[in-house]
Amino acid sequence: MNIQVLVADESHLPYAEDVCHELYLSSLGDKIGIARRTPEYIKDKILAGKAVIALTDDGQFAGFSYIESWGGKSFVANSGLIVPEKFRALGIARRIKEQTFILSRKLFPNAKIFSMTTSAAVMKMNYEFGFRPVTYDDLTDDVEFWKGCEGCRNFPVLQEQNYRVCICTGLLYDPKEHLEIHHPGEA
Repeated sequence: MNIQVLVADESHLPYAEDVCHELYLSSLGDKIGIARRTPEYIKDKILAGKAVIALTDDGQFAGFSYIESWGGKSFVANSGLIVPEKFRALGIARRIKEQTFILSRKLFPNAKIFSMTTSAAVMKMNYEFGFRPVTYDDLTDDVEFWKGCEGCRNFPVLQEQNYRVCICTGLLYDPKEHLEIHHPGEA
């Protein structure tokens, strides 16, 4: 089965319901903390060129992720990584994560990129891309970002902890920490 992973565009708007359905199904899982979104929210990300989608050759929805900028575009969140169960363990999530990361770097080259997750697999992928675990104090203080957590069933934990601790692990990629190093004698 061939699966294409690409930046979503207007032709992918009909998949917004599928994305929301998968986010809802994942939010029911015991170990997953993922915020649900509305089809309108997903459509906005698609139309803004801030979403990545995976599709089979015959047009089946196979995965999705989106980005959002915060704090005056100094932070970018990679969010909503979802792969329907029947497409898991095929490497699709990694391909989506890679394209989402590339899109984030292209649109916001100087921004710090962060991810919030309860998934060990997503944490592993983030580490491979150069993310490191951080405290919530190292993430954006943009109030609008934290409002986005309201769709997660763990939101009461975040509120009780004054937005400083929750079930999710915060991971950060700071482009300033990944400067190219030139060795003496090299051109």
